[in-house]
Amino acid sequence: MNKYIEKARTFLEQEKIDYLLVNSTNEFLVEYNELSKNSRYHLTGFSGSTGDALVTKDNIYLFVDGRYHVQADLEVNHNDITVVKLQMGDKVIDELAKRMDKHSILGICSKKNSQFRYENLTKKMGEKNVSVKLFDIDPIEEKMEIKSQNLTEIPLNLTGKTTEEKIKDLDLQANEALLVTNLEELSYIYNLRNFDKINSCSIEGKALFTHKNNYLFKDETLANFDEFIKNCKIDTVYVDEMTVTAHDYALLGSKASKIKWNPISNTKCIKTDAELEHYKDAFAKTDMALADTGKFIAENDNISEFDIKEELEKNFKKYGAIGQSFTSIVAKDENSALAHYSKSSKDEIIKEGSLVLIDCGGYYEGGLATDITRVFVKGEPNKLQRTVYTTVLKAFLRAFNTAKFEIGQDIDRVAREFLEENAPAGFVFNHGLGHGIGVSVHEAPPRLSQGTWDSKIPLQNNMCFTIEPGLYKQGSFGVRLENSCYLQNGKIKSFVKMHYEKKLIDFSLLDEQEKEWLSYFEVK
Repeated sequence: MNKYIEKARTFLEQEKIDYLLVNSTNEFLVEYNELSKNSRYHLTGFSGSTGDALVTKDNIYLFVDGRYHVQADLEVNHNDITVVKLQMGDKVIDELAKRMDKHSILGICSKKNSQFRYENLTKKMGEKNVSVKLFDIDPIEEKMEIKSQNLTEIPLNLTGKTTEEKIKDLDLQANEALLVTNLEELSYIYNLRNFDKINSCSIEGKALFTHKNNYLFKDETLANFDEFIKNCKIDTVYVDEMTVTAHDYALLGSKASKIKWNPISNTKCIKTDAELEHYKDAFAKTDMALADTGKFIAENDNISEFDIKEELEKNFKKYGAIGQSFTSIVAKDENSALAHYSKSSKDEIIKEGSLVLIDCGGYYEGGLATDITRVFVKGEPNKLQRTVYTTVLKAFLRAFNTAKFEIGQDIDRVAREFLEENAPAGFVFNHGLGHGIGVSVHEAPPRLSQGTWDSKIPLQNNMCFTIEPGLYKQGSFGVRLENSCYLQNGKIKSFVKMHYEKKLIDFSLLDEQEKEWLSYFEVK
């Protein structure tokens, strides 16, 4: 038992509560939290980007979606941790409730849970007479020194809009304000980035926008935020319940007013023409970095996953990337069945017939994240590898060329139904088809998935998103093919021009329409 488990159990006893929810995020509710600041990682040893844990008096449950089923099993100590493997459509809140006794108390950190989640937990747990108690502290958290950020302003020719124009678009009236705590929204509206961060370039802070002024709290001044918000003389402060913490919402008291339509996220997701042009250039460079890495695999023997990852990141820098937009995935053979495998190993040597899945992206001077996935083969592939690759390619082509869609769910359904009907035995598609891209590699809206609120948002021109069908079989291999795309004049277009692997395509499985669609992309 590690010291963090002991700390969690001590907290249960001291506070007289029965359960403690331990989060993977931080006080800004980020998706990709540094492991050094990730309480869930400290508690369980699981390094995936998402997934929270529930501490009870005699067990710890780790909840992970389909991307992380295998990885969680490999990383946790099963003597201490029980992995709960969520299937498509499963809700964490339901799984939490199943594991709680009636008339008990669940503790959560108010600074690491959104107001939306807090209210949903309260409602769901109330069905079992479970009380939800807020704490301003996270007993697992390691305290970190506050460091000043080195911020870069993105020029107008790359953003297409000034900060002043973006603030004016908020259309706030006298005695109204908007509280912004989402880091991508903050970075977007101020046209600022922090390129010193790892796998992100969002600035850290919180801001209040009023009819005439805006107040940005960052670095040392962030310590003044709570007092400022609590005492601000404004009648109505609009908040997005999905991104404001329960702590900040409580500070506002009766001044807080939930917005149904977020004026920043719903503007940010529709890229300006300048942002689209930057994206085209950034993806051309990303394509070249990945293509050069593919040549490295083909031309070198006795190389490892780690060697390929180093070469990949060297190539990104060669073509002007300032940093990676997420931890690059370089996974061979069995490891490629882990959708978010990230521990590229020196011991995993590429052999004749090995498949290598690479999922990568970068940041360039415009501060927008690129994202692409391709699969390479060393030497000649076998029949099953070709069949799986071609099946995934067919799903991509059908989704990319679908003509009838209004929302992200519609496009997801096209690929999902095809894969469910045509996947070879044992291979599954266990994640959403795509996500929005922008300041962060994962943005919403839009989303191409099933059942999520953002997958029901109408798709509009200049929205940017990925299409990334995949098939995975534990202990065998996985194939994912991902293009980042945009919508123009109601038609899906691809930023990515990176070729597909001819050796891995079984052309006998393609019909004439699919061959015509494939001709849009380079095959070599």
